[in-house]
Amino acid sequence: MAVSSKSAVAIHALTMLARWDDKSLTSAEIADSLRSNPVLVRRILGSLRVAGLVWSTEGRNGGWSLARPAGEITLYDAYAALEEGPLLSSHPHPPSAECEVGRNMQRLLEVEFRDAERAMAQRLGQTTIADLVRQVLASERERARRAH
Repeated sequence: MAVSSKSAVAIHALTMLARWDDKSLTSAEIADSLRSNPVLVRRILGSLRVAGLVWSTEGRNGGWSLARPAGEITLYDAYAALEEGPLLSSHPHPPSAECEVGRNMQRLLEVEFRDAERAMAQRLGQTTIADLVRQVLASERERARRAH
């Protein structure tokens, strides 16, 4: 199974919550930034809540907030909260044992794919939501500087 857009939506939502960590945000506010549907955003936030990354309050001033400091939430945490199954899939059915390539390919791909997934997890684990907030703010400062 390939990585779905759910991870990108989750990382976007987490970055928004970290950027405005002094207040709760509604799923509608997050959905506006994503140009998406609040129902989709609530589903993703629900998965992030199950993973212990966000929490919500109900009522008039309710909304979503980070459950942990942004510097402690990695991009891999968001990915792992939403994606199921392997990143890279192998054959949909067993290859031919009569063919020298078929006899060996499954085992060879398993090693390669496992190593690739490990590398991706390691890379995503290096970047935190706080890192993304810093990058967003730096980009906005540069944008403002160029506008003047």
